[in-house]
Amino acid sequence: MSKIAVFHIEGGIGKHIAATAVIECYKKHNPERDIIVVGSWPEIFLNNRLIKKVYRIGNAPHFYNNYIYNNDVEVFAQEPYKTTSHITKKLHLIESWCKMIGIEYGNEQPKLFLNFREREIANSLIPKQNDKPVLIFQPFGGPGKEHQELPYSWTRDIHPGIAQQLVDILKEKYHVVHICYDFHPVLNNCTRIDKILQKKVMFGLLENVQARLLVDSSLQHAAAALGLQSTVV
Repeated sequence: MSKIAVFHIEGGIGKHIAATAVIECYKKHNPERDIIVVGSWPEIFLNNRLIKKVYRIGNAPHFYNNYIYNNDVEVFAQEPYKTTSHITKKLHLIESWCKMIGIEYGNEQPKLFLNFREREIANSLIPKQNDKPVLIFQPFGGPGKEHQELPYSWTRDIHPGIAQQLVDILKEKYHVVHICYDFHPVLNNCTRIDKILQKKVMFGLLENVQARLLVDSSLQHAAAALGLQSTVV
């Protein structure tokens, strides 16, 4: 009989990155349990040595027989965004999540583990400028055109007109690299990267620049997990 903990995680990339801190905290309290993750963004957990196996939601064959049946198993599929402590902003999401599953939070922080190839590709995509430091600018976020009706969200994004004003000011000091999807508004006086990248390659871009100006989307969570300072609107 194996001792197993299953974390079933739905939602966005940022939530999955935050989950790495929860899993680290859980593992410290339960070192004897093998951790299995089933998530919407399984790549977030690759190369994380605390996790035995990762599956994408909807692609976990023989899961019950392999991990549930006749094992000592704990399953965590609760929704931390719907806890009172998070909704009322009394606790950070990670701390609320730990409290919800019954473990004491020990200030664990999110972590991402990029491999050599991911970092190599990311480095090749950043323009090499000798005269100015490079700044990554992400004024528009979101899950992509397959999952959102309009390219601009007033609840999350910087207004395109204001975004252009920011670029026009920042370009005097920085070489601005605009990270976006291909359907996002076009900004002048910056280098645009709108190709579809593997998520961890995209995160690797953050390590190859001197400054980061982001909105509340995946890159701000990745910057925190990589220990990189950023300004978040």
